[in-house]
Amino acid sequence: MIKTHKRRKVSRMHGRKMGTHGWGARKKHKKSGHRGGTGMAGTGKRADTKTTLITKLFGHDYFGKQGITSRGTKRDTRQRINIQQIEKNLEKYGKKTAKGWEINLEKYKILGEGDIKEKLIIKARGASESAIKKVNKAGGEIILPSKKEEKIEKEKPVIAKEKAEKKR
Repeated sequence: MIKTHKRRKVSRMHGRKMGTHGWGARKKHKKSGHRGGTGMAGTGKRADTKTTLITKLFGHDYFGKQGITSRGTKRDTRQRINIQQIEKNLEKYGKKTAKGWEINLEKYKILGEGDIKEKLIIKARGASESAIKKVNKAGGEIILPSKKEEKIEKEKPVIAKEKAEKKR
């Protein structure tokens, strides 16, 4: 009797509806075992497959939410500094003149924590009411930038008057 050749299991199961080929689950015979894929597979937003590896490589910054809240909310980028801190480091921040200490902190908002004895003339981006009171009490002043809105409102009536005169 002639022995017939038996086809291999894979070639018999290559048709439709047979994704497992007798290995139980699709993932079990992909040459990566139960690893959950090769490389960085399984390390996405909701994953915890390779957390130990990822935390060793990237620390705890890899998983979780970061960054943007919404387009409407913008972070306040003004740096803040207290009067007390300014007075402790006067040489660092300003120069001594005949008027008093002239300090240029144009990127800062001045806050009123602490007391001051020196006469300070500070250029700043913003200031709290308590800071302004304390500096004025010591004989100094805080110079703030003028508001753009005031300039725009002043210019609009002038333009309207000019247009009215041209029509006549």
